[in-house]
Amino acid sequence: MTALTDTFTLRNGVRIPKVGFGTWQVPDGDVAYNAVANALKAGYRHIDTAWQYQNEKSVGKAIRDSGIPRDQIFVTTKLPAKSKSYDESLKFFQETMQNLGLDYVDLYLIHAPWPWEEMGADYSKENVEVWRAMEKIYKSGRAKAIGISNFNVQDQKNILENCEIEPMVNQLQYYIGYTEPQNVQFAKESGMLVEAFSPLATGYLLKNDTVADIAKQNNVTIAQLAIKYCIQHDILPLPKAVNPAHINENKELDFVIPDEDMETLDSLVDTAPGEDHNE
Repeated sequence: MTALTDTFTLRNGVRIPKVGFGTWQVPDGDVAYNAVANALKAGYRHIDTAWQYQNEKSVGKAIRDSGIPRDQIFVTTKLPAKSKSYDESLKFFQETMQNLGLDYVDLYLIHAPWPWEEMGADYSKENVEVWRAMEKIYKSGRAKAIGISNFNVQDQKNILENCEIEPMVNQLQYYIGYTEPQNVQFAKESGMLVEAFSPLATGYLLKNDTVADIAKQNNVTIAQLAIKYCIQHDILPLPKAVNPAHINENKELDFVIPDEDMETLDSLVDTAPGEDHNE
């Protein structure tokens, strides 16, 4: 098995490929279409998008045009962070499904616990209503799994204490040097799979001599090291690339980072700048 065909298993038994292909900041149109088409040709079978990325139409078309059976591609998308009511959330899901042109998605996430322009605000009550909509979508069969994204411990607890169906995934910002330890630990202990968006944090990692040295010692690229680091922590990475060479490079993960190198990389925690993001 390769990293692209190996899987994690979600709490409801759904299997999810261990490496996803991210599309954040990949513009709609030819760029997004070609990136996803090339990723699928390279063997990726897990594609991650979102309403917020404004590229669902191109992502969906690339999936439909690939010739790969639908049940062999794991598709994730996300409810816009600004959607904070039951009815609005169902409406946005319909819009997303029309954008993608698919009958179902494999994973649907609440993109954030607050609207982007109110990052950190308390929407606990509203999120319970949104989660009710997520549960309805799940029960309909049009999302094979449901989860959350950017939820800290308190936001996670709020859903877990007010749900019928527990979230299966929490997608968080995670990369060497920035690992959200409390949020990750709580999610894992609660039975959620943690996914890492921005696992390459390219700007920061490329400037870090320790990371560069460890990559060189292991005869791998910094990107490959960063992706494998996530996997070895049982976290699912979602690397993004548009260059076909990088798409192919990022899947070459048939190596193991030695324990002593993992310890060194772990020691870099909190040395990286956590990004204010509009992910």
